[in-house]
Amino acid sequence: MNVFVREALRFKLITTCHRLLHTETKCQPEWLKPVGYETNIMIYNPCKVPLILKNKNILTWYACGPTVYDSAHIGHAITNVHSDIIRRILTNHFDINTVMAMSITDIDEKIIKRSRELKQDCKDLAKYYENEFLEDMKMLNVLQPHLYCRVTSYIPQIVQFIKNIIDKGNAYVSKGGSVYFDTCKYGMYGKLTNPSSVEKSHPYKKSPMDFCLWRAHKENEPFWESPWGRGRPGWHIECSTIASAVFGSCIDIHSGGVDLIFPHHENEEAQSCSYHEVKQWVNYWLHCGHLFLDEEKMSKSLKNTISIREFLEKYTANHFRILCLISHYRTGLKFSDAVMNNATGTLNKIEHFMNDCDNYIAGRWSLGNVDEVKLLQCLEETKSTVNTALADDFNTPQAMRSLLKLIDVGNSMLHDSQKSASTSIPAVAAVLNYVSTTFSNFGVSNSTNAADHMINSIVESFVKFRRTVRTRAIEQDVKDKALFNACDQARTDLLTCGVTIKDYKTETIWSIKKY
Repeated sequence: MNVFVREALRFKLITTCHRLLHTETKCQPEWLKPVGYETNIMIYNPCKVPLILKNKNILTWYACGPTVYDSAHIGHAITNVHSDIIRRILTNHFDINTVMAMSITDIDEKIIKRSRELKQDCKDLAKYYENEFLEDMKMLNVLQPHLYCRVTSYIPQIVQFIKNIIDKGNAYVSKGGSVYFDTCKYGMYGKLTNPSSVEKSHPYKKSPMDFCLWRAHKENEPFWESPWGRGRPGWHIECSTIASAVFGSCIDIHSGGVDLIFPHHENEEAQSCSYHEVKQWVNYWLHCGHLFLDEEKMSKSLKNTISIREFLEKYTANHFRILCLISHYRTGLKFSDAVMNNATGTLNKIEHFMNDCDNYIAGRWSLGNVDEVKLLQCLEETKSTVNTALADDFNTPQAMRSLLKLIDVGNSMLHDSQKSASTSIPAVAAVLNYVSTTFSNFGVSNSTNAADHMINSIVESFVKFRRTVRTRAIEQDVKDKALFNACDQARTDLLTCGVTIKDYKTETIWSIKKY
C-alpha cells in the first residue's frame, strides 16, 4: 500500500476514534459557574449566563492581540473596536475596574516567511508592524490595554510552562524534538466546541488532535534553547503562558475573533487547566464576529482586505465606531457602501441633534415647542432601556435604537414651528448631557479645548457679520443679488470646513461638526 494512502487512512481512523471518544462516551464539559461577585450583567458563554467576578468590581481581561507581519485591516479593527466598546461599557457604565492585557505575537511562521520575502530581519519587521498597529488603534480611539506582552519577552516562562505540563504527563517530546500536548490524557478536551478539524497530521504525533507546544528548530529560523533542544514556541502556548504570568490560574474574560474558538482557545484552555490543575481557567470567552467583504471573511490570505489607513482616508474613526455600535459584537457583518451610509447617516443625526440642543440652550434657536414633562419622561425611559440592553450581553444595537428614539422625540420638539412662549432649557440640557455622556462612554470622541472656544468665537463673529449683510441685501427695495449670492457662497464654503449655517426669517444659527 502506498505510504501516503496508508498515512491518510491512519489519520482518518484516529480522528474518527477520537471524535467518538468525546461525543459518545463522554459528555461535553459544562461551564462552571464562578464563585464570586454578581454584576447583574448577562454575557454569552456560549449561552447567556450571569457575569460573576472573582474580585468585587474588578474584572481581569486577556485579549489575543495581533501577529505583527503585515498592516492591520478593518477585519481586525472590528474585533478591537467591539472589544473596546464592551470594555468602556464595563468601566464607564457599570463602574467595573477593568484590567486588560494583550499579547503581541512577534515570532511566528508568518513573520518568518514575510521576513524572507522582504529580506528583512524578523525583529525589525515585527517591530515595524507592531508600531503601526499601535498607531492604528490610537487613530481608532481604542484604549490601550494596561499591558502589551510581546511573546519574545516571555520565552523563559514559556519553556517552564511546557516543562510543567510534560512533568505532569500531559505532554510528550517527539522523536523530532518538538513537544506536543497529549489530548487523550486530558479528559475535558472539546470544552469550547466539538473539534471538527485538527492540526496537520505528523508521524511523530500520537493523535491528530495533539497540538504543538514547542517547534523543533529548522535551518535559518530564529530559535531559543530549551531542555528538548533548540526551537520556538507553538502558537497556543504563548497566550496561555502570558495570560497566566499576568493573571494567574483564573481569568474573568478572554477575548478574540470567533475564528479563534478552535483550535486556539480550545487548546489554550486545555493546556492551562493542565498546568494550573483546575477544571476551568477562563470563566468567560468573548468572541467577536467577522467582517465580510463580498460574502467572504475579510482575510489577508484571501487578499480581500481594506487596511485601517485606507478606510480612514474616506471615513472617520467615529463612523467605524457607530458601525460597531449598531451591530451586535457576536454577529458577522457584511461591509458595503450601504452599511457605511447607514453608519454615516446615524452619526450625522446624532451630531445635528446635539448641535441643535447647543443652539437652543444658547438662545440661538428661533423654533421649538418643548414639552418638558414628555421629554423628561422619555429621557427616564431611555435610561432604563439602555441600561437593560447593555446588561443583556452588551446589546448596543438595542441601546442605539433607544437613544435614537429619544433623539427623534427631541428633534420633533425642537423643530416644531409653533414656538412656545417660554423655553425649557433645563430639560433640553438634561437630554443633551445624557446623550453626549453616553456616546462619550461608548468611545465616540468629542474633544473640546481652548482652541475650540477660540474657533467658536471667530465663527460667531463671522456669522453675525454675514447676517447683517444678508439682511441688508434682502431689505433693499431691489434685492441685491450679488450680496445675497455672496452670503450663500460663504455658507457653502464654511460647510466644507464643517460649519453648518441655517438661515431663518429673522435669525441665523450655526454649528460646528463635532464628530
